[in-house]
Amino acid sequence: MLLLSTSSLKWYWLHRKFVFAKKAWYDGIDLVLEKWDFDSWNKEYVRSLSESFAMPVLSVTAPNRWITKKVVDEIIDLAVSIKAQNITFSPPHITDKNSGWFTTYIWKASRDNHIVITVQNVAPKFLLFVIPEYRSNNLLDIKKVTWFTSLNLSNIESSAWMDIMKAQNILGNTIKNIYLSDRRGPKMWLLPWNAWGWISTLPLESFFMKMRTSWYGWYFSLKVNPKELSVWDDKEVIKKLADVKDYYRKHFLNFKS
Repeated sequence: MLLLSTSSLKWYWLHRKFVFAKKAWYDGIDLVLEKWDFDSWNKEYVRSLSESFAMPVLSVTAPNRWITKKVVDEIIDLAVSIKAQNITFSPPHITDKNSGWFTTYIWKASRDNHIVITVQNVAPKFLLFVIPEYRSNNLLDIKKVTWFTSLNLSNIESSAWMDIMKAQNILGNTIKNIYLSDRRGPKMWLLPWNAWGWISTLPLESFFMKMRTSWYGWYFSLKVNPKELSVWDDKEVIKKLADVKDYYRKHFLNFKS
């Protein structure tokens, strides 16, 4: 199923994001929570939008900083209330004072609430060139937390020892959400350029084929820079979203466009 990450349209109100997802015939929403975006934290409001547009919120993405046990509980309460199937967390940021919510706490919370809690890979960044910005960000480390993961394609730096195909091999069937985007060298969160015949760093078509032959049955969430969707032009936003949907159908669902 192809979801629209609300972060791809971050300069619009939440209501408008549902409008675009509906008009482009997406299968659902990946609700990205940000600290000061109060609408997205309002479970009654989100649930009303989902019901009004007949557009399920199937996945919730937690903020990548400022997480505590209390915030974990709030996010789980939101996800259960809106009937989301998946929550994605990032590893603890080095500036977060309390990382006790990670590992054991979210593992137990996942079991107690019968919801899939995943950990996603974060782009490898360093403070003062040597200190990792996020703790336990290795693919093997995130796999061990709840044994469910989300694979963020733009956060994988292609090299001789790692690319998105190798990342999939490592994470295997623990993957429950794939944040879909393209990358050209250091430029991240791009639309799938191969859909228009342009050069891509990521072998997306081969990746789709691999996931299809592996019987992957969870989510792809389109997560791109809002500028990629021409957010200043509503018609262009819908066209580009629809183009990505066609690209997904062709290369993953194997339907000819």
